[in-house]
Formats: sequence, structure tokens, C-alpha cells
Amino acid sequence: MEEFRGCNLDYFPENILIDVLSYLNVREVVKAGRVCKRWKRLVKDQRLWRNVDLTSWKGVTSRILWVLLRQYLGCGLRCLRLRGLLLSARGGTFLSESWLKVLSTKCPRLSKLYLLHADLRSLPSCQILPPSLQVLELRGCELPRGFFNQTLPSASPQERAEPTSSVGAQLKGRNQKGKGAGSPSGIGIERLVLNNVPSFTDQHLQGLTSWERLCHLELRDTFRVTANGLRSCAAKDGVCGVEGLSRLKFLEIGITGRQGYQLHMASLGLGAGWLGLEELSLGGKEVGPGLLCASRLKDLKRLRLWDCTLSELQIARSCRMLRGLRQLEFVDVRFQPRQNPPAEEGEGGEEEEQDREEAAGADGSSDENKMADMNDPIPGLRRTLAVLLPSCTLVFTNCSVQNNED
Repeated sequence: MEEFRGCNLDYFPENILIDVLSYLNVREVVKAGRVCKRWKRLVKDQRLWRNVDLTSWKGVTSRILWVLLRQYLGCGLRCLRLRGLLLSARGGTFLSESWLKVLSTKCPRLSKLYLLHADLRSLPSCQILPPSLQVLELRGCELPRGFFNQTLPSASPQERAEPTSSVGAQLKGRNQKGKGAGSPSGIGIERLVLNNVPSFTDQHLQGLTSWERLCHLELRDTFRVTANGLRSCAAKDGVCGVEGLSRLKFLEIGITGRQGYQLHMASLGLGAGWLGLEELSLGGKEVGPGLLCASRLKDLKRLRLWDCTLSELQIARSCRMLRGLRQLEFVDVRFQPRQNPPAEEGEGGEEEEQDREEAAGADGSSDENKMADMNDPIPGLRRTLAVLLPSCTLVFTNCSVQNNED
């Protein structure tokens, strides 16, 4: 026992001490560096600064950001999460061009940036961000008008001159290949997430068409995006090939029912079709209009519906045309109990009758199963979709059946 009493942290190897320090947040790590000279050297190890989260540190100012960048952040940084001063009473400039330029130089491996409540109106465009970024997530931020516009550098007079020989043409082609992927001026972001960004408009969406690598786009509570704006940016055949967001593979549109904003139903813009779009996620008030237009997406493989209220008849009618669907996922969906109202006279009566016949034929079971489906439509929905989409996988996560009090 006397031997253990004489032991302290000085006898621990540095690797173990670094593992212990990795459980602390950024503010505690900085304070730990004031213990002794050895700990001051250990807290600067880049293994502690791979994923930096400053969103819980509410008192972060531009001065603190400069101290962290000069003393701690380096080539080991992969993910950075920051909270701005947009909702703070102090206000002031949070991210400056000079700080972002130094960040690009000192942290060349930074691939993910998350900004919360940041005022970006002082920045000219997103090209000032580190060129190594692959994921950009903005939540509750303010954007300037042309923030997502990409301006390519103008070619020099020597580059404009066409080569006179075949050797010169080959050298020019090699130079263009080398500059295409690794050009510092181009935007290399592959995934863009916008959550509750009211200043995001159709103009910003149009600016994304100049991004060559964008393949994942999430629009949550972007109330100013309209159906015409989404339709104009959809990938479609043009005079010079595929125009619009041609590389986009995943698109999410969701409005969770915030009051005080006009609902534009942006998902109606999918009715014009979208070449190459394989995954679609619809949430909230965008589920209804999005399901009406999902049949126009010829390349759609996965469909995800979340935070909405749906009926079995509505799902069967929408999914009848999605023969190429491979996965259908329901997340936080409230299903309405099955009802069999009398058919109304009119043009839509035969179509509704056909949908009900398909759903009834898919059930094809005893009266006991039908009575069970009246209380729980999910088993009946599984059988209906098994007939309509035989090669599709169904996923239900945290779903429930809405109680009909009437």
C-alpha cells in the first residue's frame, strides 16, 4: 500500500495520459495545460485536437479562436464545431477572413465544419472556407446573397492561347487534369446540410449548381425555397449535356411546421424529374406534395418519410408507380387507422376503388387479420406494399397508429 501512495500521474506513460485527457472538453483541456510543463506539452498533441467541439463553450470570442488556432489546432484537425454570436447580446464579428485563411493553412486535413448561430454576412463567399472541406453543416445561420456562388479564376493569356503542336496539346491536357481536382479555388464540398436557415433562398440554391462535387443536400426548414427554384436546379438534359445539380444523389426536404412562414411546397418542384437522384427524404409538410411527384424520379432507389401523418391508401396510391424502389423507410410516422368510406361519384371514384381493391387483394387473409388491421394498419401496409413493390425493403422506426377519437 505504501508503494501505491507514493505513485502519481508522473509515472503514467504519455499515451495513457493522452487517452485520459481525450475525455475532457476543449475548455478543460486548455486548463489542464496549466498544471505543469509536461502537461502543457501533452495538451498540444494533435491526437487531442482531431474532433473539436466548441458549441458548449458559450463564451467563445474571436480572440479565443485566435489563441486556439495559434497554440493548439494543427494538421490533426478533422472536424470543427463552432457556435457563433448571432443570438448573443454582445454580438460582433465571429469568423473573419484572416482567421479562415490561417485555418486553411494550419489545418490542411479539416474535412467537416459545423456552424451554429453564426452570422456569415461579413464573408464574401464560401470560397473563403478551407478548400479541404467535404462536409459543411449550417444551423440557424445568416447568409449573404451570393454566399454559395463560385467564381473560377480567369485564365492567363498563355493558357488562352491554343497549342500549335500535338505535344503542347498533351501537356495542356495533363495540366488541366492536375488542376481540376486539386485546385484550391474550386469548392470541394460533397455534403451540404442546411437546418433552420431562413435566409436561404432560390438564389442560393441556384448558386449550388456551380459546385462540381456536391452529391448530398439536406434542406430542413428552409422556408424561402420554392417549387420553381427547385425545378430550375434539377438535373435535366440540356444543350451542353446534363444541367443543374447533375451529381446530386441524395436530397432531403423537410418542413417541421414552424408558424409565421408561408408554405411554398418546394417538393412540388420534383415533378419535372431529376436525373441521377437515387435517394429522397421527405419530412413534415413536404411529404404530401413530394409523394405526388416522386413517380417522376426514374432513378429513385430509396425513399424516406419522417415526422408526418399518412394513411395506407395514400401510401399505396403514391408507391404504385415506384416500381424501381429498393428501400422504403418510415421514421416517426403516425399512421391513420384504416377506413372504408363509401365511394363518391365522380372521376376519381374508379381510381380510389382500384386502390382499395389492390389493398384488399394484398391482404387476402381471414376476417381476423382484417379486424387486426383496423386497429394496427402496419401489418396490412406491409402486405399491400409487398404486392406493389416486391423487391423493396420496408423499415419502420418509432412509428405509431393515430387514435381516432371521433
